Amino acid sequence: MIVADVTFYPIGKGISVSDAIKGVISKLRESGLKVYPNSMATVIESPDMENLLEAVRNGEKYLTDLGYTRVETILRIDHRLDLDNSVERKLRAIGEL
Repeated sequence: MIVADVTFYPIGKGISVSDAIKGVISKLRESGLKVYPNSMATVIESPDMENLLEAVRNGEKYLTDLGYTRVETILRIDHRLDLDNSVERKLRAIGEL
């Protein structure tokens, strides 16, 4: 399982982007993957790289379709094959669940 976080920085239509990011989160959820928004990024669980990258691609397309002329995207990927990788497992490991 892959646990990743993605941050989108839409540029070119003013200062506030909260409505655009709300839309991106909805678009990510349409992928069927588990999506966990937080204050600085959005965490995604994916069974494979293809589904993850497709969800991120759709998020970027959503923003460019809104008219943003530039989108910076930061994607970090934790792809573990030695155990069941999940947000829940990670939170349990640090005593947060």
